[in-house]
Amino acid sequence: MTRAKRGFKARRRRKKILALASGFRGSRKNRFRTAIHVVRRALKFSYRDRRARKGDFRQLWIIRINAAARAAGMKYSELMFGLKKRGITLDRSVLAELALHDELAFTKLVQEAKTALAK
Repeated sequence: MTRAKRGFKARRRRKKILALASGFRGSRKNRFRTAIHVVRRALKFSYRDRRARKGDFRQLWIIRINAAARAAGMKYSELMFGLKKRGITLDRSVLAELALHDELAFTKLVQEAKTALAK
């Protein structure tokens, strides 16, 4: 009986890990045993941060909307409540874009929210 050297399968497994480690500094990119650890860690962080990015963007949108709303004489929470009361269903990303690039449209939305709160 001949021994199995696992040549192709082992090489394919190692190449896959080392390909993911390319771009790392030092021996982390070309030592398999070290690369396994850093690649697993990097994949774990990338998985976590893909989810965290969504919250980060929501936070950024809220900050931008609040700044523009306060410049127009209204708080963020009042603006959102007024728009909801009025039946205007724009999400925060769109509102932040309007606040940043189309101030005239945003001020009209603020006026709509103010009239909804006045009633």
